[in-house]
Amino acid sequence: MIRDVLHLKAPGNWLNDPNGFIYYKGKYHVFFQQFPYAPVWGTMHWGHAVSEDLIHWEHRKTAVFPTKDYDRDGVFSGSGIEKDGKLYLYYSAVRYEAEEEENIHLAKDGRFVTSQAMLISDDGEQFDNFAGKKQIIPVSRDSRTADARNTRDPKVWRGKEQFYMILGSTLNDRTGRVLFYKSKDAQKWEYAGQYQNDAYGTVIECPDLFETGGAWVFAGCPMGIMNDGLAYTDQAVCALADFREEDCRLKLPETYQFIDYGLDLYAPQTNVDAEGRRVMIAWMRMPEPVVSGEDERGEWIGMMCLPRVVEVSDGHIYFRVHPQVKQHFTSVVSPGDEADFKEPFYVRAVLEEGRGLDIGGYRIWAEDGCIRTDRSRVFRGLEGYRTTCCTPPLKGGCKLDVFVEPNLIEVFVNDGEYVISNIVYGLDGTMIKEM
Repeated sequence: MIRDVLHLKAPGNWLNDPNGFIYYKGKYHVFFQQFPYAPVWGTMHWGHAVSEDLIHWEHRKTAVFPTKDYDRDGVFSGSGIEKDGKLYLYYSAVRYEAEEEENIHLAKDGRFVTSQAMLISDDGEQFDNFAGKKQIIPVSRDSRTADARNTRDPKVWRGKEQFYMILGSTLNDRTGRVLFYKSKDAQKWEYAGQYQNDAYGTVIECPDLFETGGAWVFAGCPMGIMNDGLAYTDQAVCALADFREEDCRLKLPETYQFIDYGLDLYAPQTNVDAEGRRVMIAWMRMPEPVVSGEDERGEWIGMMCLPRVVEVSDGHIYFRVHPQVKQHFTSVVSPGDEADFKEPFYVRAVLEEGRGLDIGGYRIWAEDGCIRTDRSRVFRGLEGYRTTCCTPPLKGGCKLDVFVEPNLIEVFVNDGEYVISNIVYGLDGTMIKEM
């Protein structure tokens, strides 16, 4: 059995979006987009891992995979809820109208349709992919309601009086929009409205809408919002939302903040932990695979960020590292200390303007009231990707909590006021140096 500590990684081959993240029957469950046959994107399945503390993860066998005519070409992203002691999983089901002759895992000319489906598990361990599935929202043939292709990623929650679903979509492949559905029993769904906004890209993926601390927060992934000529034009953003649950009326501001200013993070998903905190995990996009020499996973690509608690304070959305993460580390290193760069470690520092850290070639420094990072020395010369990052101006002070593992560095600034997370390759050295 493959196990992970701190960061959930692909058990081999390909991993992307987290799905069905839930605390259920005393354990945390994370499902994820998986192509189990090669370290490339392909026909999507749902991988599955469980944890008792959000830190120590055990991989299970593939949980959901294509078996129906409507999902034959992919079990795309979705979410999970508990109802009557059972685990209800919701996903987007993809069917190609034509496939590439030389690679049947790709749709020819982008011709595919998407519907929404569900699978009910009695225990969160057994998943009947043949008799347990049901298509709940068919392909939309009316573009005024939804897009036949790009309507996906159902996030379901239990409201005050009924269940609600938010779906990501597009209007004419030009304007990002979200759709709402409602249900009394979490199985039969009816359309409840939509919201569209040109500021949120051409398509919205992985939408999430939740209440925390008395405020509604929208999180999602507008496509095509970065136009600097580099990779990852699609990004994860968040904003305070004006939302009325009873009639699904939503309004979002024209401006938003990035969930993570490293701009590698994508497809965030939230749920509540055992103590009722709103917790987020997300996919960290990796440009090339890693070969594991520690276990049987072999070549793998894709991992999750550390779990983060989402809180709203003074109109700002914070992403604080989950308390379980800090509790995992028995000691904290500081500038000038030695560290084993082959194992995860945690650095704590306070930076003054113009000062910085060098962590195995990864540079962090304070400049013009912001935190900046540079991974160019530990990114294998990969071209076409961002190597420098910067937060917006800080409210005051510059306290850093930096979590380092061989392929990911996460910099929490001022207890989650902003976060910069970057994929790295080839950290070098044993000393954490001051700059």
